[in-house]
Amino acid sequence: MGQGTTYETLHASVKELPTTKWEQYESVPFRFTMDCFQGTRDQSQQREIIESFSYLGFNGPIRMRDADVSFRVFEDYEDKASTPKYTYFGRFVAASGRDAKTAYDLKKRHYISTTSMDAELALVTANIALAAPGKMFYDPFMGTGGFPLACAHFGAVVCGSDIDGRSIRGTGGSARKGQTGKMDVQGNFKQYGLESRYLGAFISDLTNTPLRVLEHGNRTAKGGYLDGIVCDPPYGIREGLKVLGNRDKLSIQERATHQDRYKESTYIPPKRPYSFSAILDDILAFAVATLVENGRLSMWMPTANDEDVELVIPTHPCLEIVSVCVQPFNKWSRRLLTYRRLMESEIPQGALEMANKEYERGVTADELNDFRRKYFEGFREFERLRQEPAVVPSDKLDDVLGISAKWREKDD
Repeated sequence: MGQGTTYETLHASVKELPTTKWEQYESVPFRFTMDCFQGTRDQSQQREIIESFSYLGFNGPIRMRDADVSFRVFEDYEDKASTPKYTYFGRFVAASGRDAKTAYDLKKRHYISTTSMDAELALVTANIALAAPGKMFYDPFMGTGGFPLACAHFGAVVCGSDIDGRSIRGTGGSARKGQTGKMDVQGNFKQYGLESRYLGAFISDLTNTPLRVLEHGNRTAKGGYLDGIVCDPPYGIREGLKVLGNRDKLSIQERATHQDRYKESTYIPPKRPYSFSAILDDILAFAVATLVENGRLSMWMPTANDEDVELVIPTHPCLEIVSVCVQPFNKWSRRLLTYRRLMESEIPQGALEMANKEYERGVTADELNDFRRKYFEGFREFERLRQEPAVVPSDKLDDVLGISAKWREKDD
């Protein structure tokens, strides 16, 4: 409503406005607050500035909570300056969501694991995927539920799955020391009052999903049924990337044994190594088959800054890359990739045939995961250099190899 480089020019700007602007607030409960960007004001200074607007003639009661209208004085400072470079005055409309990162801080969450995504990054992922009321979001690698929680915060109804049911049920243990009682994903939603937006979770891997996947020719006019997919796929560093299935072809009798036992509570289905590049493309194919038109997929993937080991961003002819956000550590980095499901009219002829690709071949984790192989090659070099302290000081090894401590902690 008013602005100026000084308070004299600010007040002059406010007084130029027609009196009808203020008549509607003359007798309603109101409050004044101050916001000093890169600066500070003590209580006495704030009171003096607020009282300088008394000419507006508000006669209603002052309420610091639940006021009908709130006015704010905003000061913009240069870095380390003692006086503001510009001042603004206006009616407060809405606050930002920056308090959410504190509310969802992992240090305050009841149930987490060593691989739980940072709360702020989870909120950024959900926001860029356009999570909102009336939408349905899904995380196929939910772990302890960090991404579904973030989507539920923005109003979406959520569900998820994971190949390891222990993380969902809470039987895999919590990284929080000193806690008692059972902790699980549902308990996290209860902690934040978001139970009504949690549809539940199930045990599955993406290559053997029980979710309905629509064939391209049988698609409805609006595409699939999910409004968004958010995930941090497993990188397969510590144990190698795995999916359900056997390395070797099973006999009819062996298959029957697994089919008979799958309902046992203690039964653990067999798993086999899988290509990291293939799982990324599987995610894209799943998104194409389940997202509504203009629905979004936001997923994290590791990469390297060095050109010789950099992983190519996966693409699909039915998906458009909306944004690529990079989080650098040292020489290793990771990207947040966001895709938009194209409308049927935008998809070229023969698109699904164009998506067929060749992947790494082999039976071991290293053979099927180039990123894992490069990652551990760095550690072998690290151990070699540790034995040559005269060549490279031990405190400089990380800089030489570009290995981030955060990456060392990254698990499946």
